[in-house]
Amino acid sequence: MYHYSRYIVRHLVHSTLLITFSLTSIVWLTQALRFIDFIVNQGVSIAIFVKLTVLLIPSLVMMILPPSFFCAVIFVYNKLKTDSELIVMQAAGLSKWRLAMPALQAALGVALVGYAISLYLMPVSYGKFRDMQNYLRNNYASILLEDGVFNTPVEGLTVFIRERDRDGVLHGILVHDHRQPQSSITMMAEEGKLVETPQGPRFLLKNGNRQEMQNGKLSLLNFESYTLDISLYAQGMKERPLDTQEMFLGQLFGNNDALPPEELQKRFAEAHQRIIWPAYALTLALVALAVLLSGEFNRRGHWQRVTLATVAGVAILFAAIGLRGETVAHAVAVPFAYLTLLLPAAAAWWILVDHMPGNKTSKAMA
Repeated sequence: MYHYSRYIVRHLVHSTLLITFSLTSIVWLTQALRFIDFIVNQGVSIAIFVKLTVLLIPSLVMMILPPSFFCAVIFVYNKLKTDSELIVMQAAGLSKWRLAMPALQAALGVALVGYAISLYLMPVSYGKFRDMQNYLRNNYASILLEDGVFNTPVEGLTVFIRERDRDGVLHGILVHDHRQPQSSITMMAEEGKLVETPQGPRFLLKNGNRQEMQNGKLSLLNFESYTLDISLYAQGMKERPLDTQEMFLGQLFGNNDALPPEELQKRFAEAHQRIIWPAYALTLALVALAVLLSGEFNRRGHWQRVTLATVAGVAILFAAIGLRGETVAHAVAVPFAYLTLLLPAAAAWWILVDHMPGNKTSKAMA
């Protein structure tokens, strides 16, 4: 790789990383706020909360990479042009096509990274995210054991826990079961703990009593140790259906006749999106280069071409996002999604290769 090429690629990589990190941090923060209730209401630790939300980052990075690289191309090439560095390179005999090559090489690298995330890393991380989210939302410990709150996990059952220590031991336990009006049961214990057994989860109570009111008669049982079956309250921990974002490409394209047509179309739309979106790094780079490099040097700046390149890129991105929703509802929109990717790239390629004076001059010299 030539020195000028390494110079441009280095600036593009640094700018892309900075923009991607900034945008991902902002979007990640807004997404993480949706799960703050796990800390506030369910007593989940900060470490588990961070692990849960970090699993969202690959899917965010995949969506942010192409527009981030597009912004980096506009910024770097406009700066090179404003600082007259592109003029010096052209005066040294470099055609505009050769000046565009570093950005296209970097775009290819960004696209490959996008495909690695899209085809492998995102389904793996999002699958783990859904598993953890499902566990936290349905875990009986999170549902039953909020400190200092009268919890009602199911109608007619009330559970109160005074406090929980660092070892997971619960203190000041009250359980009132009034699901059968003719038989009301109240249990109180000094402490207790959740344990897993081969038969399912159990609530192990220590040093307490069990009071049962049945047909107007009260029966009292004092105990040193009492085991309460709470598997009924953990029934939400069942196998969940897979989301399209956690499926690999082979699963998305797999033909399952048992699925309804709407679900099949949703999977096909997700599969095509995984193929199309990372390639927008190349399309947007070509569009930005075609607009920025086609103009002549102007000492007063190039804001018109920067504006034109930005508007063109934003229009392409909005069209791509709009068609993404259409492909879920209508299979006929899939070819238009590919055309939105390929037509701007072909037009920009044609401008760069055949309709720039610098390129024609280089061809004539050859």
